[in-house]
Amino acid sequence: MAVAGPTGPALSREEVDRALARLGAEHEAVESSLLALQDHAGRRLLEGAELTGATKSRWAVAEQLITQLWTHFDVYTDVLTTARELRARHRWPTQGELAELTDLLRGSGVTLPGGGTLALSPSLAPTAARLSERLSLTELVDRMNGWYAEALDVVVTADAVWSALPARIDLLAAELQRTRSLAHSVGVRPGEHPSGDDLEQITHELTSLRAEVISDPLAFWYGASPSSAPGGGRPDTARYDRAARALEEVRREIEAVLDVRQDAEQRLMRVRDVLSRADRTLNEARQARVEVLSKIAGSDVPAVSGPPTALYEQLSAAADQRRRAQWHRLSPLLESLEERSEEELLRARESLTAVTAPLAVRAELRGRLDAYKAKVARHGLAEDPFLIERYDDARRRLWSAPCDLMAAEEAVLRYQRAVAETLSPPAGAAAHEPTDRRGES
Repeated sequence: MAVAGPTGPALSREEVDRALARLGAEHEAVESSLLALQDHAGRRLLEGAELTGATKSRWAVAEQLITQLWTHFDVYTDVLTTARELRARHRWPTQGELAELTDLLRGSGVTLPGGGTLALSPSLAPTAARLSERLSLTELVDRMNGWYAEALDVVVTADAVWSALPARIDLLAAELQRTRSLAHSVGVRPGEHPSGDDLEQITHELTSLRAEVISDPLAFWYGASPSSAPGGGRPDTARYDRAARALEEVRREIEAVLDVRQDAEQRLMRVRDVLSRADRTLNEARQARVEVLSKIAGSDVPAVSGPPTALYEQLSAAADQRRRAQWHRLSPLLESLEERSEEELLRARESLTAVTAPLAVRAELRGRLDAYKAKVARHGLAEDPFLIERYDDARRRLWSAPCDLMAAEEAVLRYQRAVAETLSPPAGAAAHEPTDRRGES
């Protein structure tokens, strides 16, 4: 029967051996973790950086935690070494040795120096400073695990932010520099063009963002708290993403200005051609209006506007900007000119259509009259006096000047009705017996 001690029944020889084996493996794992933390690139960067904000305060705590971790690990090593030496004295340990080993392995056999229990992290409740503290190996390991997780949290988070954001910011800054050079080549400069001002703002933002990321990486962490899962969450790239989108918008604007520089002359020529066609159409509409007023009686003919003087002035200004290579100013002006010149041509065509509408009506009536005359001739009624009378009346009205369209249209309708009546057989007559309009066989 094992002797009972302060920690309960003494461990047997087999239980002691199993406990020593487990603690040995645990000791190696703790040592490997501490060495990995010591060699972690994030820790080395934190040690050499000029930190600010949350990162500065959390790293100050983490540094103390790492120091205490090594202190506790040394105590852990000493206790494990003592236990191994005690076990190695005899192949079959005495009851006293088993009781002593039980106290070391299961009881509060670990003595920490004074100050070791001071809480260095908000996650650990503060305790008063003591000259020394005694606790079990299990309590010691649990404390080390908590501190290790918190220190590793700071190191891994800072390293993740530094691995992600500064490199991306540098790439965007290089793209920004290329865009600035391109912008300057086409006259897009701060104070002269909105895109030039935007480039300056983006430059200041990237410079400020990079400095803040380097000095306070923990401020750019988003998502789950890394204290619950080391390295959890992700870097916060919201400011970087906004700057990237703004730069893309400016780049598209610069490309539009470059397009203007490359084909400005062709676009100006197209605008001149469209305005010239609009002028010719308006001239044609004016001539047609004079003709309508002289040839069509009682017509309400709309007035025809004059040439687009304002557009020609803008076209001259655009040509001057091209000669002076003011591409950033020429770009929006050309877009406006292209749109307004097309609108001017459409307006001129609509004006011509409105002015010539009476002539179109007269032409349609003339064509209809001639078509019915040809139909009469095909039926052998070209010499019918009644139809000749109706035709001559309509023709005289359509070819007179000025022409009364309403009277002419009524005359054409009378001729059409006369033709229809002449060609229609009277009621009760055989379909094969031709008759004249008076019903005579």
